[in-house]
Amino acid sequence: MPILLAILFFITASFYAAVGFGGGSTYNALLVLNGTDYRILPSIALGCNIIVVTGGVIRFWQAGHLRIARLVPFLAASIPAAWLGGRLPVSETMFVGLLGGALLLSGLHLVFQSAPEATSDENENKVSAIIGLAVGGSIGLVSGLVGIGGGIFLAPVLYMLKWGPPRQIAAACSLFILANSFSGLTGQIMKLQDTDVLSLVLPYWPLLPAVLVGGQIGSWFAAQGLQANWIKRLTAVLILYVACRLLLRWASLSGLVG
Repeated sequence: MPILLAILFFITASFYAAVGFGGGSTYNALLVLNGTDYRILPSIALGCNIIVVTGGVIRFWQAGHLRIARLVPFLAASIPAAWLGGRLPVSETMFVGLLGGALLLSGLHLVFQSAPEATSDENENKVSAIIGLAVGGSIGLVSGLVGIGGGIFLAPVLYMLKWGPPRQIAAACSLFILANSFSGLTGQIMKLQDTDVLSLVLPYWPLLPAVLVGGQIGSWFAAQGLQANWIKRLTAVLILYVACRLLLRWASLSGLVG
């Protein structure tokens, strides 16, 4: 495993921890560029997600921003859906297409993301359980399949629904990512055991301490109120580049292009 990959994972973890996410979409992008076997790619990304986002969940809990009761409908559907997504065997063509689409949406979100409209406790909306189950289940399934936590998709939905103030939404996304990553990783490991390729993950172990240190540094920057918009834009460029490469590869595998 190239040492450069570990350095890039460290940087990615630092940035994402600073803004309350795990970094799964960028880990996937970096692994694709590294030529990692698509079958083990989600397991590596989800494992790194868990390490990075755990610190954020603890920090938000200590600060009193976690509203677990209101997040239950989302989690109730996303946790089993993420496990199912991780457990499902998928062809390379389907995986490449799903990951390319997920990265494209993630990159576009980072490019066009604007400052969220502040929502106070008094004017937050109550979200019906049906909406929570539908949103959580759909994001969870994709998360487990391609190895992302889903927070980058949940956040804009919660802002649109006026679910709560920005810090509560960031806290909710952190817990959502952690739960989905654990569930999706469990399904992925079970699938890899069935196909006897779990051992291919072992050489990537140095990525785990890299994101652990990076995540701690990012959490410190978050406490200092870091505004890293330029890093966000560079990350978006990387994700969009890989998304285009994957979608072209998907088109080739599907026979849509020669």
